[in-house]
Formats: sequence, C-alpha cells, structure tokens
Amino acid sequence: MKLLRELLIITLIYFLGEVLSRLLHIPIPGNILGMLILLACLCTNLIKLHQIEKVANFFLNHLSFFFIPAGVGLITSISVIKDSWYKLLVVCILTTIIVMVTTGHIVQFLVKFLSKGSEQSE
Repeated sequence: MKLLRELLIITLIYFLGEVLSRLLHIPIPGNILGMLILLACLCTNLIKLHQIEKVANFFLNHLSFFFIPAGVGLITSISVIKDSWYKLLVVCILTTIIVMVTTGHIVQFLVKFLSKGSEQSE
C-alpha cells in the first residue's frame, strides 16, 4: 500500500504540472513543471523524502527504460536525420560541454556560498 501511495503522490504532481502547463499556456512542458513542483514541495517539507523515496529510486534505477520511446522515434526518423547528422553531432557535443561547464561553475559557486554561510554561523 505504501508503494501505491508513493506512486499516487508522484503521479498527482505530474498531472498538476501538465494541467498548469496547458491551462496557463506556459512554454514549459508539464513534466518539467511537475518536477519543479515536486522540488518545491520537498524543499518546503510539504512532502517528506521518505514519502516518495522507494518509487523515486525505482524510477531512477530504471531510467534507461524511459528513453526507449525516444530512441524508437529517432530510428523512425532516420531518413530526415541522415542528411544533417553532422549538425546534430556538433550540437550534441557543444551542448554537453556547455552543460558541464555551467554545472561546474554553479557547484563551485554553491560550495563557496555555503562555506561562507557556515563560517558566519560559527
């Protein structure tokens, strides 16, 4: 019963994100809004981690399974992709580098910021 409750919580938050995205015509996909809502609920302790932990870990452990539809979609569109594969490759490489550099800078900033905050509280 606990697993069903955890799945229900995650599913309801996902649907809330979808409804908000469609009703408010926000240019952000509903699943992303759902993740932001879930993050906000976890940060504000409206939802405790233990309330969704088992199902969330299951989803994370089986994350590659969720990429199968996207892979099949790419295979069915191979005739469109074959003419511009090199452009897609360059975009993938550049965006990977940008994400890695941005993540590194954000982590360094947060480490410095949090270490300053802990020094001031002592």
